[in-house]
Amino acid sequence: MTTVDPRALNAGEPGTAPVDAEGARREAERAPRGAGPAGGGLAARPPRRKSAGDPVKALLHRHRELCERAVDPLEIAAGLEAHGITDRTAARFRHRDVFSLAEELYARSPHEAVTAAAPALVPAGPAAFRGFGQALLPAAVACSAAAAGQAWAGVAAVAAVAAALVWPGRAAAGRFPHAAHLLAAAVAAGAVYRHGTALGVGLALAVVPGHLAAVAFAAGARARLDGSRALEDFADRARPLLLAATALFTGAAAGAAVLAGAPLPVAVPLALLLFLTRLLLRHGAHRAPVCAALALALVPVPAAVTAAAAGLLVHAVLALARASAHARP
Repeated sequence: MTTVDPRALNAGEPGTAPVDAEGARREAERAPRGAGPAGGGLAARPPRRKSAGDPVKALLHRHRELCERAVDPLEIAAGLEAHGITDRTAARFRHRDVFSLAEELYARSPHEAVTAAAPALVPAGPAAFRGFGQALLPAAVACSAAAAGQAWAGVAAVAAVAAALVWPGRAAAGRFPHAAHLLAAAVAAGAVYRHGTALGVGLALAVVPGHLAAVAFAAGARARLDGSRALEDFADRARPLLLAATALFTGAAAGAAVLAGAPLPVAVPLALLLFLTRLLLRHGAHRAPVCAALALALVPVPAAVTAAAAGLLVHAVLALARASAHARP
């Protein structure tokens, strides 16, 4: 009977070290659970965290169309704010504010070699004269009809004032895009029916100062947008400008009412309501608050128009202090 030396069992192939069974058992006990017999240490390592990458690149891909058609970084900043990105959100993209983020997005976006020149802050040229002529037309129509003693003078004044709200507006989208214009025409028509043709003439005369105040506000807001470095900074500079433009128009509307012989307590709040309607529609604000204020003005109560104008002024202070309200159409 052949005797086998136990040490021969531990002998491996030539050139290999003998296997220590007890040591291998202790190593297996020290190995972490889930580790296989081969390469257990590699399986036990925690997975390597992926790099955060470039967060601005993802944002650029999401807003590619906005970034490529923008004529300057301010257009991108206004668009980002319209999509809900604030200065605090910009910190997640490693930028101190939306304006700094917009500058990087603009620099990293492809643009055509020849870019159309940005429009001037103060409108000039044929478009400016055409806008001023459209503002003069309601007053000319209303005054001519009233001077000729025509029975349809009040209707003509209401139609001219309603048309003045449509001309400077942006292209409206969504359902019932002209609901605000129809409500404004109904408010003016109801007031003229109750208080006489003189009120319609006074509203028509106020279209010209309303146009000038709106143009001045838009130009001033655009200049302040160019000089701002944060959204809060722009809002703080835009609100006083809006209140000044509103105060100037209120004074001009009172003067127009006196010239036309319209009652001031009715003419001034109604003119202010229509001016704010035009301003908000021109700057692309949501139509729901505008329609709600105009619907309130239809209530046959003397204080309804004043309350509607006050509520719409509060909404305008909030909505027109946003940079997105002053993006170029």
